Amino acid sequence: MGFSNRQEADKTVVEVDESRLDASLATPFRDYIFDLIGQGQKDLIVDLSKVDFMDSSGLGAIVAALKQVGGDGAIQLAGPQKSVHDLFDLTCMDKIFKIHGSVDDALSDSSKH
Repeated sequence: MGFSNRQEADKTVVEVDESRLDASLATPFRDYIFDLIGQGQKDLIVDLSKVDFMDSSGLGAIVAALKQVGGDGAIQLAGPQKSVHDLFDLTCMDKIFKIHGSVDDALSDSSKH
């Protein structure tokens, strides 16, 4: 699967190296994030810059990850292409998730707190 992660300061950056985050990848992606959370990684930035299509399954996986983190951490999104950003706008999930233009923006914003 096309997922990887790296540590940046006190954040875990999860890179989605796929052009689609849809029903075929939603469960493996959710499981990947759940494994990270289970390992104690609870402050995540999900890099969506390579994803040009996301359906409700992909969105559901991200929402499930947010629920799994609960109040102990945060999930921020970085670099979504227009079609993916539009999905978050359309579903009002842009009110739930902090969305940044890039991973660097998310990291610099997080360092201000």
